[in-house]
Amino acid sequence: MWHLIGIIISFFLSILLFTKRGKSTADLVLACWLFLISFHLLTYYLLATGKFLEFPYLLGLEIAVPFVHGPFLYLYTVLLTGKKIATLPGVFHFIPTVLIYGILSPFFLLPVSEKILVYENNGAGYTTILKIIHFAVIPSGVVYIVLSLFLLKEHRQTISNQLSDIEKINLNWLNKLMVGMGVIWLSVLFGNDITTFTCVDLFILYIGYFGIKQAGIFNDQIEIHSPYNEAIIFPVKYQKSAIGEGHLSEIHLELLTLMDQKKLFKDPALSLSELARQLNVHSNSLSQVINRLEHKNFYDYVNALRIDEFKTIVAFPENQKFTLLSLAYEVGFNSKTSFNRNFKKITGLSPTTYLKQHKIELQAQFDQQMSATLQSGTI
Repeated sequence: MWHLIGIIISFFLSILLFTKRGKSTADLVLACWLFLISFHLLTYYLLATGKFLEFPYLLGLEIAVPFVHGPFLYLYTVLLTGKKIATLPGVFHFIPTVLIYGILSPFFLLPVSEKILVYENNGAGYTTILKIIHFAVIPSGVVYIVLSLFLLKEHRQTISNQLSDIEKINLNWLNKLMVGMGVIWLSVLFGNDITTFTCVDLFILYIGYFGIKQAGIFNDQIEIHSPYNEAIIFPVKYQKSAIGEGHLSEIHLELLTLMDQKKLFKDPALSLSELARQLNVHSNSLSQVINRLEHKNFYDYVNALRIDEFKTIVAFPENQKFTLLSLAYEVGFNSKTSFNRNFKKITGLSPTTYLKQHKIELQAQFDQQMSATLQSGTI
């Protein structure tokens, strides 16, 4: 029953993606991957329940399917990180799968009755090939997970050097998918078929749950800053140039002056290119200034300024009538999560702990405390 749920959900999600309006190449890759996962779960269900005798023409098709999961994860990651895939290199990743089916071609040419006999005798006549395939699939999965993690790390470094708000495009959820894939491969190595396919079922449930929460995957809504919008690409990487230290110092001074006077960091959508335009310098030059003289990437630099500004304005008595979140929005943050994460990263304290240490009590917090006290009936 559990596996049937996984089969139905993965097939349903793949249909949603195939029929989605305005679908991207990444959507199509994920749709194909989910469809193959549903097929893989179906073949396992038929084998586990002994119902494969009712569908003998499916016998053997499941053997090479594990080799496609790694490539699909990798290609999906490539597309979401804004890179392009040429047709030939993309097909190259599926060559091992084709080779395996080629090696197993004698089995596929057998009469149905003989195929069934092979399965009933635990792969008699093909045990050596099956063992080789089983041990080969594990390094295949590990390699593709590692490659995907490297791509994700590179993507985060790129957007951190380009944008001051990366919450919607940092692909943190994709990192969790990679962890899930890692658990599945560990189960292949140390577990059995039951634990492995149970992990796959849970993996599918997670994708479905995430898809409901994340706009733009299984519905037609595509936001400007969504990672699924292929128009968002960051091809410009940090490049060293022959800018002298004196010129870097000049740009740095202009940067400090501009930020102090205009407080551009209060713009939640501030980007490196926009800031470079304001300074009338090349974005690569500005990136060098921030990296070498501020010892930060663009994202950390801007958010450090936002935190400093928050610490300044929260101390003003006239601002203590506002909520913590409204002041966070005022200095340039556009979510509570981003504000809390950056505040803790920079100060080592949570915002509420910081306020307590500095004996700052916002009026909104005071009102909430009074309301809670009145409801408890203690005064």
